Amino acid sequence: MFTGIIESVGEIKQISASGTNKIFWIASGISGGLQIDQSVSHDGVCLTVEEINANTHRVTAIEETLKKTNLQNWKKGGAINLERSMLMNGRLDGHIVQGHADTTAVCTHKENMEGSWEYQFEISRKFSHLIIEKGSISLNGVSLTIFSVKKKSFKVAIIPYTFEHTNIKNVLPGDNVNIEFDLIGKYIARFHSLKS
Repeated sequence: MFTGIIESVGEIKQISASGTNKIFWIASGISGGLQIDQSVSHDGVCLTVEEINANTHRVTAIEETLKKTNLQNWKKGGAINLERSMLMNGRLDGHIVQGHADTTAVCTHKENMEGSWEYQFEISRKFSHLIIEKGSISLNGVSLTIFSVKKKSFKVAIIPYTFEHTNIKNVLPGDNVNIEFDLIGKYIARFHSLKS
């Protein structure tokens, strides 16, 4: 479990393929303190640390993960939002994030609001029931609040701290981001679908 509060932004140092899998080496300020077999959110995708070498760590994304996320588009030198799993004795500053991305969304608009930034994203219509006004969502692992909800789109506002300390600042119109919808909302939607 994660909170959607990003600890560090890592840099992709190396990418290789192994069958249908992709292997990533990522350098970051937290890599040296990680442990083998630890779960770490990478742009909102929970991946297992397999190897650590000084300030870099290695993870593998399997075919299923590559299909549902934007990891197949990652490039060497890219910036990745990182968060270690939450401690159960601490504050939950964002919202409950599993690191299991549901889909991707496309950025359709980015605007500097002279003190914050607004982004608009478009999603597949089949996920529309999972976005609500003032609800929580994880974008590339960042816990954000939704507003201006339409049938296939929504907006989020980014404060200066989040803009400077995550890779959201690099997102441009046309880019895909990893999306994880609110866990509680997904359970409620599933419950109601089984009643009908």
